[in-house]
Amino acid sequence: MNVEPRDAIGMYKGTLDGPGPHLMGANTLLGNDVYNHKEESLGDIKEIMLDISSGKVSYAVLSFGTFLGMGEKLFAVPWDALKLDTQNKRFVLAIEKERLSKAPGFDKHKWPNMADKTWAKDIDTYYAAR
Repeated sequence: MNVEPRDAIGMYKGTLDGPGPHLMGANTLLGNDVYNHKEESLGDIKEIMLDISSGKVSYAVLSFGTFLGMGEKLFAVPWDALKLDTQNKRFVLAIEKERLSKAPGFDKHKWPNMADKTWAKDIDTYYAAR
């Protein structure tokens, strides 16, 4: 992960005894690459969405399908669908590029109501999240 450049308070600098990789600051995960099981780049993490009532991470917002920032489409991916690849310093999402391109997505200027239970169920079902 790109923790050191994003580590404003120094919790990862100069030590292997820091909190990662099982407990990490959300800010240090922003911008991390996401690949699929075929080693294809799917984009990067733009935001991490927390369920305030449960205190758990619900979704990672993935940017996919951009070229020089144009045509950016965002996808809310259930946190459980992502696997941390510490060796390659990235996340892995088990999905084909074509299937991701057809996933329910949104524009950065028009976010969905992620608190809507029907929307959440549809997203979780699409990615087969546990």
